[in-house]
Amino acid sequence: MTSSTVYERRRVKKIICSVDATRNLRPAAIVRSVPLAMRMTLQEQYDDAMFDFSRGDFDGAIARLKAVLAADPAHFDAQLALGMAYYRRGDFASAIAEGHKAEALRPGEQLVHTNLSLFYMKSGDRQKAEQHGLQAKIESWRADAKAGQAGDKTSNEPELQMAKSKPPPVIFPSQPWKKKKAGADTPVPGTQTPDSKI
Repeated sequence: MTSSTVYERRRVKKIICSVDATRNLRPAAIVRSVPLAMRMTLQEQYDDAMFDFSRGDFDGAIARLKAVLAADPAHFDAQLALGMAYYRRGDFASAIAEGHKAEALRPGEQLVHTNLSLFYMKSGDRQKAEQHGLQAKIESWRADAKAGQAGDKTSNEPELQMAKSKPPPVIFPSQPWKKKKAGADTPVPGTQTPDSKI
């Protein structure tokens, strides 16, 4: 635990313990006096980091993701996103290092190998990029095989099934047992119509 963390915890404890002093304050003032990192859950910190990432603030995202990983070193999504944030910033060596940390957390994850392939390709190491690309493909096949062994779960859920085409409409044949009446539309055999020529 760092000295700044100890100091922050003492500060929060003083704020919480001084109930008499806080009775005259609004609740928002009490909340603002507690450091942001101590008020937010780990998921909220991760969400803020991803928001920074989506806006293109990669330095802010890296700082927030490091804070998440300091609190929980086994947070896989934060580790994976940290590697991608370094990649987007252009620091390929750090991206590769963080990618391998994510690989250590989940060695059989397809996305880890896909990212490492991308990082290595951008850094110029084509051989390792192809190796991780192949590993990502193999993990994809493994996932498909596991899904096949577990059974197709979408067959029981009608919302997830493919749309089926409607059968063509049934066309009934004309009624051959009825005789056609000779009328204006149908010429009587052996007679001439104004259009026919002799």
